[in-house]
Amino acid sequence: MKSDAVKRLSRYILANKPYLLGAVLFAALSNILMVTGPFIVGKGVDAIVEKGQVDFKRILNVVIIILVLYLVSAFFQWSLQVITAVLSNRTVERLRKDAFDHILEMPLRFYDQKPHGDIMGRLTNDMENIGEGIYQSVTQFFTGIISIVGSLIFMFVLNPWITLIVIVMTPITFFIASFITRRSSKMFKEQSRVNGELNGYIEEIIGNQKVVKAFNYEERAQKKFEEINGRLYKCGRWAQFYSSLVNPSTRLVNNITYVLLGMTGGIASLAGRLSIGYISSFLTYSTYFSQPINNVTSVTTQIQSAIASAERVFAIMDEEVEKRADFKEIELEKTSGNVRFDDVSFSYVQEKPLIRDFNLSVKEGQRIAIVGPTGSGKTTLVNLLMRFYETDKGYIYIDGNSISKISKDSLRQSFGMVLQETWLFAGTIRENIAYGKPEATDEEVKNAAVSANAHSFIKRLPKGYETELTEGGSNLSQGQRQLLTIARVMLVIPPMLILDEATSSVDTRTELNIQKAFLKMMEGRTSFVIAHRLSTIKEADVILVMNNGRVVEQGSHEDLLQKNGFYKKLYLSQYENT
Repeated sequence: MKSDAVKRLSRYILANKPYLLGAVLFAALSNILMVTGPFIVGKGVDAIVEKGQVDFKRILNVVIIILVLYLVSAFFQWSLQVITAVLSNRTVERLRKDAFDHILEMPLRFYDQKPHGDIMGRLTNDMENIGEGIYQSVTQFFTGIISIVGSLIFMFVLNPWITLIVIVMTPITFFIASFITRRSSKMFKEQSRVNGELNGYIEEIIGNQKVVKAFNYEERAQKKFEEINGRLYKCGRWAQFYSSLVNPSTRLVNNITYVLLGMTGGIASLAGRLSIGYISSFLTYSTYFSQPINNVTSVTTQIQSAIASAERVFAIMDEEVEKRADFKEIELEKTSGNVRFDDVSFSYVQEKPLIRDFNLSVKEGQRIAIVGPTGSGKTTLVNLLMRFYETDKGYIYIDGNSISKISKDSLRQSFGMVLQETWLFAGTIRENIAYGKPEATDEEVKNAAVSANAHSFIKRLPKGYETELTEGGSNLSQGQRQLLTIARVMLVIPPMLILDEATSSVDTRTELNIQKAFLKMMEGRTSFVIAHRLSTIKEADVILVMNNGRVVEQGSHEDLLQKNGFYKKLYLSQYENT
């Protein structure tokens, strides 16, 4: 998996070839100039010690050349840093876009099984790690290769026999670095996993602070946080410990190499095979040769962390998306609203069947109420109807067309949904109401708000419809948020409606007003209403009574009461204390 992640990440980097080639060019120019410098410096040293007198003119020329070389090299080095930063940012931008696009195509089952904080962590923290890893590896890798090759060439020119010492000692350095890195990579992978777990837990606790405080859960939340944080500390500590061994170990080998070069260089000088100036050049080149290795090992932490993060990101991108049809799908243009469930079975977990052999026929314009105890499968029917989940068996038809052959876009555009769980985004009230119809006029938005009984509280806000909402609409009450989601559907008015506990968060008087608006909106439209308060669905054409995934009774309100069955027990249980 590790090598696969590196290959896939490399493809993203190679997608920005102009910046990559620019990084190679600037790295080459900068380091060629840098490795040329010590050779010229050696000539300057020889100009001082040779013939017992100082050749000032020659030294001045050397100083000017060295100054120009290093200034131009510094400019190219700066250019390398800039272009590598652009390369890193563009690579991460593309990777984050692809990951986010992939996540948007994931089935709801994926979101049910994965902690949301962990998903968010992969798109934020892990992406930052990848960007830092790319920046460090590119700048160190290209400059390192050119520095190593250039230093070897100049050392061979100066003295090929002494150069063999460097060549012999280099594999030892790489062996030590590889040995330690293999052990640290496992710890970095575990660190990324636990970090995602911690993000998920933090997101869960912060997002539900009212519940935490209401149940005095602070101390237990703190203990669990400390347990996860402790595990993160331990694996992070060991990861850092192993990676911290790399740089000192390789530096030790390189320092030994440096001492050996100094000794052999001194012997060669005494034998008249190497000048004093070239000895200084040789020692500088040995530093240039070992420095890239030290630099790479010093950023091992970032690189290992980036690879571990890349594995996590690609793992989520490898999750199976919603299947696309391999045939031309039907586009619903004018929907009448005839719906039929034909022998439908479904389960969230294969071992625990929920809906079994379900059959239902709904005619155009009918209002269908679905009632039953919690977990009986009411909301699951809606999920299947909208193709949030696919049936395990059987078919669902709309106007005679199997929904498996209808495009999901046109299918979902045929329904308007108001759910018990409200969702509002950071933006104005107007933008939230017009979410499904951005081109709506101010008058249309206002009329939808009036119909949903939301206009009265909106106009009391400081900026009315231009009032900015925080994320999730947390600066409004739960009931006000519900009214805005109802107004959102009333603006679009699709051919079919789904109301899932749509008035559960509003007061009784507001509920009565909304019910009137709903009745008006449902005229001539097929509607599915899920409700716990049975008093709200008396006007339904058909009431489905569900229990354990099956329809145990169906009929009108009056017919069901006369049957003295399961529905009557549910209905009377809501008034037993009255």
